[in-house]
Amino acid sequence: MAGSYPEGAPAVLADKRQQFGRRFLSDPARVFHHNAWDNVEWSEEQAAAAERKVQENSIQRVCQEKQVDYEINAHKYWNDFYKIHENGFFKDRHWLFTEFPELAPSQNQNHLKDSFLENKSEVSECRNNEDGPGLIMEEQHKCSSKSLEYKTQTPMEENVTQKISDLEICADEFPGSSATYRILEVTFYSIIFVHMSDPGLFVYCCDFSSTAIELVQTNSEYDPSRCFAFVHDLCDEEKSYPVPKGSLDIIILIFVLSAIVPDKMQEAINRLSRLLKPGGMMLLRDYGRYDMAQLRFKKGQCLSGNFYVRGDGTRVYFFTQEELDTLFTTAGLEKVQNLVDRRLQVNRGKQLTMYRVWIQCKYCKPLLSSTS
Repeated sequence: MAGSYPEGAPAVLADKRQQFGRRFLSDPARVFHHNAWDNVEWSEEQAAAAERKVQENSIQRVCQEKQVDYEINAHKYWNDFYKIHENGFFKDRHWLFTEFPELAPSQNQNHLKDSFLENKSEVSECRNNEDGPGLIMEEQHKCSSKSLEYKTQTPMEENVTQKISDLEICADEFPGSSATYRILEVTFYSIIFVHMSDPGLFVYCCDFSSTAIELVQTNSEYDPSRCFAFVHDLCDEEKSYPVPKGSLDIIILIFVLSAIVPDKMQEAINRLSRLLKPGGMMLLRDYGRYDMAQLRFKKGQCLSGNFYVRGDGTRVYFFTQEELDTLFTTAGLEKVQNLVDRRLQVNRGKQLTMYRVWIQCKYCKPLLSSTS
């Protein structure tokens, strides 16, 4: 693992960003004056304690029989999760457009060029509407197995069930083929219900869970002429996407990659990378190593190094910046941003503090050379 900090120490101690948010805790006595503080530094003692906690909860591993069950029945666990929390998904997600202005092309026509050439880092002034993504909302994200067959839809159809087939996708005949800007949201985070003002924008939305896709399709704001929601397993190399290679401007992964078995992550990113246009970008926000959620796991919930199963059967991995950089660069993408959001969240009513660690990345597909 690269970096000058000790093996296993928080990667967030390296490669600090200039500014992520604008609310900084300069006086510890004021910790309960706000709901959250940005870029909170960890002491050496706190970092060491986090490392010890992870070592302790990783000693006892889940038995192989159970691990097979969590993999084979992953779709069942995620369907059950969505059924329980279905009312919590369509909340305000405008913080996404502050952190990722690439999602709103009509507001920033030169966003890709600016980001790629100037290595810009956009910041959030205040994200009190961001659920953190929250102790419930953060745990909605995943992926794994099952595909449906695709059939063409029209805006007037009342039945918006959309399916995928294993047939080759023609370059000029696919959902959203007439759009001028295309975004794929891998596992939905409701951006399709936040910003659809650009008439040239088309949003694809896929999720491992059929229940999740049903929630999207039955939402009153879902417009099949502007969106295409479909069930898809990121790890299934035999199932194709409903768009041709080199057709997408943006792919966004919000707390989804962490739900994949680690040894399947690279191929999943490789396949997604092939869908990007030259100059297109892959955007990610996910769990960082030693996030509060990782430290809370008990013995017997660890599947493998930094990979755990929750009580509801869903799984989660906790990344370092170096791991994510390797995944993206191996897939042929170039780094624009790879930064850590170290957030101190506060429950003022209960006088509790919660240390969150999230990693945010932007990686760009290289532009074609003049000789290509």
